[in-house]
Amino acid sequence: MDSTQLQNLLMEKAHTMPNKARRVAEYLLANMREASFRSIGDIADELKVSKAQLVRVAQMLGFSGYAELKACLQKTILEQINTMAQLSPEETDRFNEIVKGANNIYCIGWGISSLVMELMQIRLTIMGCRAFLCRRGGLSLWEQVRGVREGDVVIVCELPSYAVEVTESVEIAHRNGAKVITMTDSAAAPVCRFAELQLNVSANSPTFGSSIIGPIFLTHVLTSSLAVSLGAEAKKSFDEQASFLHDERIFHPIFGLKY
Repeated sequence: MDSTQLQNLLMEKAHTMPNKARRVAEYLLANMREASFRSIGDIADELKVSKAQLVRVAQMLGFSGYAELKACLQKTILEQINTMAQLSPEETDRFNEIVKGANNIYCIGWGISSLVMELMQIRLTIMGCRAFLCRRGGLSLWEQVRGVREGDVVIVCELPSYAVEVTESVEIAHRNGAKVITMTDSAAAPVCRFAELQLNVSANSPTFGSSIIGPIFLTHVLTSSLAVSLGAEAKKSFDEQASFLHDERIFHPIFGLKY
């Protein structure tokens, strides 16, 4: 069932439901993305209904229970963003498989590509993954990848112009036994010859230089899919992050929690 079919089902059934059930269906229709990642308890509390009510609504829609409805919501949302990012389900699944099996994850970037990799490292760390950012600083990239070993994963973003140091650093990591995931604007990028998984995304810009808008969006898509794949493991990390974001010494909670 795709997103259009699910929306049509919710609209069709909502009109025939009792008041409380209709309120649940209308909430799901208006908040499909949020509902796909929130717990049944959170939604029940917000709508001031019981968890059993959400289960009944799911059954009215033809699902065995709320868990099956939520899985359908997640699938439709991920299909939408995969289409926008020009990702195939197979590529997304392979990314999740590689990252979940990693001992350590090294995110490598040079120049503006390092901004993309910093976002990747932040989101992976928030989910509880052992992720490290490698970019030009006190140490060269060559020096930073010396400790990469078999069982580790390297995620590298490389947008034009391609840097020799990035290519050679990824080669070192690959030679040491690490699996490599590349995010580039072209399969012709030099780092791609070491890739276990190649992900291509446009870096075209209407002004000057390479644009990071596409790669950043791709990063959001990949890490969102990974969060779903990690399930309870990611939820534990997100709950810990939510506690941090409620710290009024640091944030203004009235403006909501975003991560």
